[in-house]
Amino acid sequence: MSLFIKFIFSIYILILMSCGDVNKKKVSNKTNEKYYKIESIKEVDIVSEKIESYETSKMKFIKGGKFIFGNDNGLDREKPEQEVIIQSFLIDKNLVTVKDFRDFVDESNYITEAEKFGNAIVFVDSINNWQLIDGASWEYPLGDSNLIALDDHPVTQVSWNDALAYCEFCDKTLPTEVQWEYAASERGQKKNQLFYWGDNLVINNKYMCNTWASDYPNSIGFKDGFKYTSPVGYYGANSLGIFDMAGNVWEWCYNMYLPYEGNHQIFSDALQGKAQRGGSFLCNPNYCYGFRLSARSATSAESSLFHVGFRCVKNIAN
Repeated sequence: MSLFIKFIFSIYILILMSCGDVNKKKVSNKTNEKYYKIESIKEVDIVSEKIESYETSKMKFIKGGKFIFGNDNGLDREKPEQEVIIQSFLIDKNLVTVKDFRDFVDESNYITEAEKFGNAIVFVDSINNWQLIDGASWEYPLGDSNLIALDDHPVTQVSWNDALAYCEFCDKTLPTEVQWEYAASERGQKKNQLFYWGDNLVINNKYMCNTWASDYPNSIGFKDGFKYTSPVGYYGANSLGIFDMAGNVWEWCYNMYLPYEGNHQIFSDALQGKAQRGGSFLCNPNYCYGFRLSARSATSAESSLFHVGFRCVKNIAN
């Protein structure tokens, strides 16, 4: 590991807003924008159906509409609520898997930023701390060459830049926060509850998403059956047929992490980065509710972490 990377890591690595989010601050993550501005369209401009063919086995058509974005009962960074009219779009049913990403790498010869740096970020539970681990990459998310990532699990240790490169290769892009929240909340119909399935994390002694159990650090996630990531689609989909919209891995979003319009918070430069949604297997009710519908987080665009992945969307123009 270079002295420069060691210096950057030692100065700027920190646990961000929820679930141990790590941010390596660099100038590339700065923006002149003060707010996350959402363009609301006219209802008459909503595309009612997708005419062009698309892979129905992989993507879902989400009809646009009016909904309440944000959460006045959430954390400060989730306020204020605002009514938004959103255009229809297509979204991946599942998170991008390790196999999906391997196919992309094989076809494009793409090299991820973690591979270029020679390291990536891992939470080492034995010492209860984040570490920059040499050799950690999308294939070996823990940096251990004996622990290769499983094909049907979500790909991790991919930066925002890597995720966008994959999306663009597939003629797609990353979802904005407003698209993500609209899809996760089932077109806004579930905004009056914590999760898309209700308000309880455990129902009939069954965990509804992949998350570390409430008696962390003693259980380290095994109560739901998985210490780290779970197979994509293992937990139930929401009513729109979209899986893993809570827990498993945080999901990169397209936009910068900024206050919503009307929120007069000033996010420090150290917290500027690309937005993330959905929470991860690290989230825990004792210290975060990252898997709530309105919860948000951020990390710098070049950071690669073992609990962050992504899915793609395809925008539709009227």
